[in-house]
Amino acid sequence: MDSVKRSAVTPSKSRLARAFAKVLHLRVVTGVAPVEGIQKVKPQESSKDDQDTGSWSRSQSFDDNDEKLRNTAELEAHLAQLFASVSSIKAAYAQLQYAQSPYDSSGIQSADQIVVSELKNLSELKRCYLKKQFDSSPERTLCLAEIQEQKSLLKTYEIMRKKLESQMKLKDSEIIFLREKLGDCHKQNKLLEKRLNASGHLSVLDNLHLSGISPSHFITVLQHTVKSIRSFVRLMVTEMESSGWDINAAASAIQPGVVFLKSTHKCLAFESFVCREMFDSFHIPNFSLPNESLPEQKHRHRLFFDRFFELKSARPKEYLAQKPKSTFGKFCRTKYLKLVHPKMESSFSGNLSQRNLISSGDFPNTPFFNSFLEMAKRVWLLHCLAFSFNPEASIFQVNKGSCFSEVYMESIIDEPSSPPPETYPGVAFTVVPGFRVGKTVIQCQVYLSQC
Repeated sequence: MDSVKRSAVTPSKSRLARAFAKVLHLRVVTGVAPVEGIQKVKPQESSKDDQDTGSWSRSQSFDDNDEKLRNTAELEAHLAQLFASVSSIKAAYAQLQYAQSPYDSSGIQSADQIVVSELKNLSELKRCYLKKQFDSSPERTLCLAEIQEQKSLLKTYEIMRKKLESQMKLKDSEIIFLREKLGDCHKQNKLLEKRLNASGHLSVLDNLHLSGISPSHFITVLQHTVKSIRSFVRLMVTEMESSGWDINAAASAIQPGVVFLKSTHKCLAFESFVCREMFDSFHIPNFSLPNESLPEQKHRHRLFFDRFFELKSARPKEYLAQKPKSTFGKFCRTKYLKLVHPKMESSFSGNLSQRNLISSGDFPNTPFFNSFLEMAKRVWLLHCLAFSFNPEASIFQVNKGSCFSEVYMESIIDEPSSPPPETYPGVAFTVVPGFRVGKTVIQCQVYLSQC
């Protein structure tokens, strides 16, 4: 076999390699690849069409988004127009209400025209919405609608301001009227106070002399005394009710076993208790006050008459402020501590400071104590006047169960529905004591028993 020379084989292989390299290069450049001897070629024009189709799709998507945004903006602008029109109607309605009082024909006509115009505008907005006929420039429409709505709000607030100002003027006029009425009430109260002071100061006895006193003068002072006692009793019962006292139990404790015709009659039990304590020792010249000396018998009438006139026109609080250690001051102190139980006072004020103040020689300035002072003054004046007579006036009361006597008693119940006093078995208790002034008998007031 002939040997093959290296030099003869190498060029042949080189040519094959170069040819294969060219084929590979051609495949890369043109996309042609030999497969089983057949070339497959990628169509260049098809790739360009795909690029055009994708670009068209993206452009179509952008156009759809723009259309949606434009529709949304137009709808928002349309709604803004709707709200602006509603705000205008509200402002016009507020103007219409404001123009009613006081009546303003021009204001009513103007508001009516605005309401009609805006209702037409709302109808037009509805028509445009149903036919999808929106404004082509929504930005401008939105701004104009916002401006219109803000103007309507300002107009509404302005009308509210005017309305509030008119109401404030009305309130000011009412305040002026009420102040004038209050001034008239103050004047009326001062007139009533003068009348009360005139009667309270016993002005009818201003020209009274010791030699001219009579039982009628004593009766006048007694009537004022009973009034002040009842005023104090009403205040005391009110305080007891406010403090949670059992009024029925308290009345039964004062007057046990008494059957009251009416529940309102139970206050008479408290009145009898106050009278009993305040008139205790009334028949003694010095009211059983300790360390109180009296002049001789022939000078006593003048002494008590002078005491009567000294306190008759004075206010008890002012009198005690000037003379806290006077005989009247001792009388008030003794009677208060005896009449008002510590338990009662503690329930009224929550402590015993008022009682301690009185025990130490001072006098508190409270409505309850001032009412007591007024009552104590009346009893004191009655006592002084009683011992100004010659012979002195005397006091009496009837016992429980006593038979009724028109000479010495009168029924304190003066009601048309009440049975005649003669039909009652006897006296339940004495409410206000009776007096004898010379030959004159002043009947005691009694509550007749129902037993």
